Amino acid sequence: MSEGTVKKFMFVNRKAPYGSVYALESLEVVLITAAFDQDVSLAFLDDGVYQLVKGQDTKAVGMKNFSPTYRALEGYDIEKLYVERESLEARGLTEEQLLVDVQVLSQADMASLMAEQDVVLSF
Repeated sequence: MSEGTVKKFMFVNRKAPYGSVYALESLEVVLITAAFDQDVSLAFLDDGVYQLVKGQDTKAVGMKNFSPTYRALEGYDIEKLYVERESLEARGLTEEQLLVDVQVLSQADMASLMAEQDVVLSF
C-alpha cells in the first residue's frame, strides 16, 4: 500500500457486547484504523446489535460498560455505522433503542455495502 492510499475498512460486529472480548477488541481496532486516516465503517449484525442498545447495565457480569465509547466515534471521523434491519427485528429492537445514530439497512443492502469495501473484518 503506497503512502497516502486510503482503503475502505468495514468492521462487522456479530457478537453480544459482553461475555467475550470480540466487541471491545473490535472497537480498539476501529480506533487504531481511523488513526491511520482510513475510511472506516462499522456494521452490526446478529447479536452485535446489542452493542448499541441504550442503558446497558454491566454490574452483574463484572465488566466495564464500554458502550458510551460508540458516542465518541464521531470525534474520530467514524460516522458510518450500519445496522442490519433483520437483526434488529429478530431481537425485538428498534432504532430508537440505540444510543447512536445509525443507518438501518436490509440484509441485501448490507451485503452490497460489504462488497464495496477493500477490507472486511468480522468480530
